[in-house]
Amino acid sequence: MSKKMITTPKRQLTFIVDLNKCIGCQTCTVACKKLWSTAPGQEFMYWRNVETTPGLGYPKNWQSKGGGYKNGMLQTDGHYPTLDEYGVPFKYDFAARLFEGKKGSVKPSPEPRWAPNWDEDQGVGEYPNNIFAYLPRMCNHCTNPACVEACPTDSIYVRAEDGLKVINLEKCVGVKECVKACPYGKIYFNETDHQSNKCIGCFPRIEKGVATACVAQCVGRAMHVGFIDDVNSSVYKLAKLWKVAMPLHPEFGTEPNVLYIPPFVGPAMQDEKGNMMETQKMPIGVLQGLFGSKVGGVLAVLKAERAKKIAGKKSELMDIMIGEFSDSMMISPLT
Repeated sequence: MSKKMITTPKRQLTFIVDLNKCIGCQTCTVACKKLWSTAPGQEFMYWRNVETTPGLGYPKNWQSKGGGYKNGMLQTDGHYPTLDEYGVPFKYDFAARLFEGKKGSVKPSPEPRWAPNWDEDQGVGEYPNNIFAYLPRMCNHCTNPACVEACPTDSIYVRAEDGLKVINLEKCVGVKECVKACPYGKIYFNETDHQSNKCIGCFPRIEKGVATACVAQCVGRAMHVGFIDDVNSSVYKLAKLWKVAMPLHPEFGTEPNVLYIPPFVGPAMQDEKGNMMETQKMPIGVLQGLFGSKVGGVLAVLKAERAKKIAGKKSELMDIMIGEFSDSMMISPLT
């Protein structure tokens, strides 16, 4: 079967997340949830979430769900996540405890078995040498989107003006192939209206030259958004000029347009007496598992530029990452 022709957009909106600055506060998660996924059937959906890596993530075990491409071929046998793997939405009966005098602790109902941040802050290893990083995730609005090719009704399309991938709900008939095809687990099926739902890249905001809700509300200024062809934008400089922004799981073959600056700073390993060691706390193998074999070279660039900044020398890269040029971190109008 020949590969489906996918529209090449005039421009591509690109997101970059600096994992050295994400503090796991979930502000982006809440901003997205409140704005986009509050309709019936969307209770379990978090188009944007922050999970802990290493970890099982959301939906549970998404990194091994399948889908994407292998040797250029669409993988059609991806796993369809269950509601339990997303996390059945649960509530606390605060009214009974606070206003009706019910005794005992306030327990959630139904009893939860998994949730979007169930294994938050756990990581692997033992204190003080346990390791983890926060990993914000959303639809990658891929250049080679498996969801678009998998959809038999052409309901998912590429916006020509910004490259965002959006579902036309007037055409979606609930075949669910897109859910299985996305290797990142970022398309959801609404059992109430029997249609697929996903991140739309806040395109109504983008059309007005306003940053997406997740970027605008990021309290740590860990996120950048802009058009990759805008040479004045931070996304261009980080991805194209300095080449320190990397796709998550490039082996999935979808060519994501959400990129990450890998973590390279943070507490060092400690010996049994509590002395700091030179050993990098986040093992290179873990980072290679997330970002591929080239991550070592990226870490070398980041460390060298940081050393220059510490020594009092100029570093454009560190200034961009710090947010010295904050205007370049946000979207420019569609002109």
